[in-house]
Amino acid sequence: MIKYTRFFITLLFAVIAFAAHSQSTATSSSPYSRYGIGDIDPQASTQSIGMGGIGVATNRIGVSNTASSVNPFNNINIINPASYGAITFTTIDIGLYGNFLTLNQTGSASQKNSNFRLDHIAFAVPVSKRSAFSFGLLPYSERGYNYTRSVKGSGITSPADTNVTNYTYSGDGGLSKAYLGYGFGIGKHLLLGGNVSYIFGTLKDISTTEIPNLVGTINSKIEQSNSIGGINYDYGVQYSFDFSETKHLVLGYSASAGSKLNSQSSFIVSQYYNDGSGNQNVATDSVINRQDPKSKIKLPQINRFGISFQSDGKFLVGADYTMGQWSDLSIAGVNQGLQDSRTVNVGGQYTPNIATLRNYMASVDYRLGAIYDETYMTVNNTKIKRYAVTAGLGLPLRPNNGSFYKINISAEVGKRGSLVNGLVKENYVNIHLGFTLNDRWFQKYKFD
Repeated sequence: MIKYTRFFITLLFAVIAFAAHSQSTATSSSPYSRYGIGDIDPQASTQSIGMGGIGVATNRIGVSNTASSVNPFNNINIINPASYGAITFTTIDIGLYGNFLTLNQTGSASQKNSNFRLDHIAFAVPVSKRSAFSFGLLPYSERGYNYTRSVKGSGITSPADTNVTNYTYSGDGGLSKAYLGYGFGIGKHLLLGGNVSYIFGTLKDISTTEIPNLVGTINSKIEQSNSIGGINYDYGVQYSFDFSETKHLVLGYSASAGSKLNSQSSFIVSQYYNDGSGNQNVATDSVINRQDPKSKIKLPQINRFGISFQSDGKFLVGADYTMGQWSDLSIAGVNQGLQDSRTVNVGGQYTPNIATLRNYMASVDYRLGAIYDETYMTVNNTKIKRYAVTAGLGLPLRPNNGSFYKINISAEVGKRGSLVNGLVKENYVNIHLGFTLNDRWFQKYKFD
């Protein structure tokens, strides 16, 4: 009874967290998030991020020690839903995220931003010895930018015109992904799985034209908003080659299917007077206030390939290769002019001695990784690329009545963009903090 009560209390917490997350604003502060549908989230767990974001060919990462045996520690790997078939404990994974970003541009002072949010919450419950279902909520994409371009002159053809016209561009919002998935095993080596997801949220873009030093002028504001919602599908497969009871080579493939989401857009053009205070509080009228008919956003097919080698309780190394067909992305029938993306993730984990009872640091998981990403953006005839290195720790907590806990910490240090052709170079640090619980719920106990 206590276990069922604990389940429903946890489920209530999840619902509250879901609502808070879905209503949160974007945590991106990047000018590159204005393209496409924003910055795409990797949908990787804190554990995977510490290993460079690998996950296509991983399922149970590491082990947890008990007094009598060594059992695999379960993780929820959303990158490949086939991995759910290896889950043997009821698993809860909750993550937090922090971003520290520095923007640099030639001829301009650097700008620093920081953002924090709930990253994900996910559940997995085993159905049988070789199957489990999972559900949760995580970010899919984020939009958040604000920058100004200043031009000398106000449009008055006079040598005495010393005014400056400011063109400001900003955006916010994001898309979230609520998923329900199931994974199962066929035989000893094959795992299959899939997710059904609902992607939803709002993306907003605003541009203004202002002459701040010329009191009495009419400034303009253009606001475009897209409310988005629709079904998306993920599927995957993993096949393992067992060299011994503890050493395994795993090949994996997963994909996000190309699908169409519903979109309801609005377009508002308004004017306001410059009263000299710098505020937009002297409105005149909305020149255009239009709500467009419902349309579709066509998401691309994303294919992922992975390989890993694992020695249970000791180490894991792996690599992923991802191809995103973002040149197919269209909004309301208009192709967004993006390019196909290519991403390489490599990384691994090492645990010196999982069974030790005296040396805690030897029981910690140590993770390293690297990322090379050719993003879907080409700006000013320059391809936007991202480079990053990652590191992480898996800190086990003392088992409690058959429950296993682990705190995961990961950091990603990288750069994106360039200083050539008037572009912005980003240097960033992403910090991920996760808490993972493994427990045996809904288990029937026998008494003599």
